[in-house]
Amino acid sequence: MSLESKVDAALFEVIDPELDINVMDLGLVYGVGVDDDANVSIVMTLTTPGCPMHDSIKTGVKHRVSQIEGVGDVTIDLVWEPAWTPAEMSDRAKEMLGFA
Repeated sequence: MSLESKVDAALFEVIDPELDINVMDLGLVYGVGVDDDANVSIVMTLTTPGCPMHDSIKTGVKHRVSQIEGVGDVTIDLVWEPAWTPAEMSDRAKEMLGFA
């Protein structure tokens, strides 16, 4: 399994504490990159710019990815464009939240 695949899998374990759904199923992660030195960069957003769990989610992502064997530095780029919408969620997340 590639390091990028391991990072993707680990992100399914990071739960948004308000919605009780992982950041991947919520569609909060826009991209994951791994360089030649195994440094990981993650581009992600939150459901709203004023999300009260901002620090908790970002810290959770960085902590979980840092636990993967072989990972160097972890950088998180929190972006607001494109803005997150419920359309970003997986079908599973939509079902859990009663959208489907």
